[in-house]
Amino acid sequence: MLMLKNRQLTKNKHNRTKKIFLNFCYFSLVILLTTCKNKTTKADENENATTTKTEVKKAQNSATKRIVFFGDSLTAGYGLEDVEDAYPGIIQQKIDSLGLAYTVVNSGVSGETTAGGKNRIDWVLNQKPGIFVLELGANDGLRGVPLTETKNNLQFIIDAVQKKYPNTKIVLAGMQIPPNMGQDYTTEFKNIFPDLAQKNNIALIPFLLKDVGGIPELNQGDGIHPTKKGHKILADNVWQILETLL
Repeated sequence: MLMLKNRQLTKNKHNRTKKIFLNFCYFSLVILLTTCKNKTTKADENENATTTKTEVKKAQNSATKRIVFFGDSLTAGYGLEDVEDAYPGIIQQKIDSLGLAYTVVNSGVSGETTAGGKNRIDWVLNQKPGIFVLELGANDGLRGVPLTETKNNLQFIIDAVQKKYPNTKIVLAGMQIPPNMGQDYTTEFKNIFPDLAQKNNIALIPFLLKDVGGIPELNQGDGIHPTKKGHKILADNVWQILETLL
């Protein structure tokens, strides 16, 4: 009888131990599943956050339009220590301060003529400009290039932009030259730019070097290329027209 009772006690003790062990396993399993779920949720959140950031970045990039400045040494910032001090760089600073989604591309080449611009326009148009600022012709005038050639080359460039990107807004920078080539040549040269702007229905900067050209303290030693201070005035001249397009 006593032996039977001991066996029963041993069995009950074993059952309690087994029950405790099963409860412990169950509790551990619950903790493990909960932890995994939290890790998965956190991983999903991180993945979603990364995806969102990528989508925002793509949206920002797609929303950013390019303003291509296509010109000669005036655009390239000849003689300046930093190309960002040239008027296109100053325009970029203005745009950034206003939070506008435009990126300036400086495609200025020192010594460029309208013939040179005509030859490289296809390559430059790979930039897909939303706005195209055409600043060429000064070197033609200083070299006495026939006026019809200068005008035809500028028209070719305008046609190339309009053909490839019909919605691109074009701005033509007007230019004037000293009367070294004679008054008739000088006057006809000046008239090229408003004539082309009117013919093609594009925006015109009447004279890029307004309030800078011929003023010694605003130009470098050669008397032709603006100083850093001079470029700030050029940027203002451009901005007066460009701001209305933005």
